[in-house]
Amino acid sequence: MGKLDGKVALVTGAARGIGKETALNLAREGADIIANDLSQDSLGALSGEIGALGRKVITAAGDVSKKSDVDKIIENAIKSFGKIDILVNNAGITRHAPFLSLTEQAWDEVIAVNLKSVFLMSQAAARHMVTRKYGKIISISSISSAAPDGNMSNYGASKAGINNLTKSMAVALGEYNINVNAVASGSIVTEMLQFGRTTAEYHELLALRAKQAVLNRLGDVQEIAKVAVFLATDDAAFITGQTIPVDGGRVLHG
Repeated sequence: MGKLDGKVALVTGAARGIGKETALNLAREGADIIANDLSQDSLGALSGEIGALGRKVITAAGDVSKKSDVDKIIENAIKSFGKIDILVNNAGITRHAPFLSLTEQAWDEVIAVNLKSVFLMSQAAARHMVTRKYGKIISISSISSAAPDGNMSNYGASKAGINNLTKSMAVALGEYNINVNAVASGSIVTEMLQFGRTTAEYHELLALRAKQAVLNRLGDVQEIAKVAVFLATDDAAFITGQTIPVDGGRVLHG
């Protein structure tokens, strides 16, 4: 028996990295999955892995920064499963650049995918959760919200926004028995960490981030996924409005 038997979970940005591992861990605990990413093709491997675990899965391609796509994703989920018990807002991008060189386009892209999508997805899913007086909303934030990087001001601002939105949603939805929390990820070995960097820059960053963490290492996607899954279970029923740092102690170093 899994802790999420009979539950239905929707995970955005589920094709790779933290999103994929979160979807798989939710399925291992018994949840059926709606897996979102930009394209159906990118979700094929995940769909097969979830199916092999004996869980139902549907793929829902779409851009979660666009309301029209969000509405279709939610409609598809309700049509297929009749409910959404758990929403994991994981979709995210980075467009790093020094603050004085940061373009308006790079700012808008990151805020739209990282923050606006959390608002759109959470609002749309919560409307269904409210009628059932049950729901878990978990968003993947970042320690960058508390340990800013001058080359990632758009990313840090988007994640700080998630932290505050998490609190606001928790207050607004608490009376409906909906828990809203976030996981502030430290530096995790994913494709995002390498995006836009040369091989040399990437390895230099890995060494720096490991040194910044009290545990002297980077994290693994499983270490984020497992905390997200914990927050999705009723073991965390009395936790809401919180942003849980999972960063190896990096924030302690500032």
